[in-house]
Amino acid sequence: MAKISIYLETSVIGAYLDNEDPFRRDLTIRWWEHERPLYDAYISPLVVRELERMREPRRQAYLNLIRDIPQLEITEEVGILAEGYIQRGIFQRKYMADALHVAVASFHKIDFLVTWNFGYLANVYRQARVRLFNVTSGFFVPTIITPEFLVSEVG
Repeated sequence: MAKISIYLETSVIGAYLDNEDPFRRDLTIRWWEHERPLYDAYISPLVVRELERMREPRRQAYLNLIRDIPQLEITEEVGILAEGYIQRGIFQRKYMADALHVAVASFHKIDFLVTWNFGYLANVYRQARVRLFNVTSGFFVPTIITPEFLVSEVG
């Protein structure tokens, strides 16, 4: 049986070392260490670029976390899909990176896009609009969730 596929958006990796939100950090670490291996995890070159913009000393720690995670290609089709989200007002242009994260997961038929970005990605209204757009355009619809939904047992 194939493993469930997940796309790790940058905020999940960022939460691993986030001392400002200990609950989120601890839950992310626990999930990363114990349950992430149960999934086929992917990132994209966009995640790498976003992490490379972080300041040291954390930058290298973040890049080490993702070192062995395969990257999904940002194809021309991914760019066109992200642009469709912008043109339909699903994402504002200034949030093109978020549109690209969703487009990567959609194009590559990833089961879950995992994010801690509640305001922009893990938003049920935006997800409904993405779903409608993807279905009518013939694209796969990934489920956008936070890591806590992938933890089998908190405690």
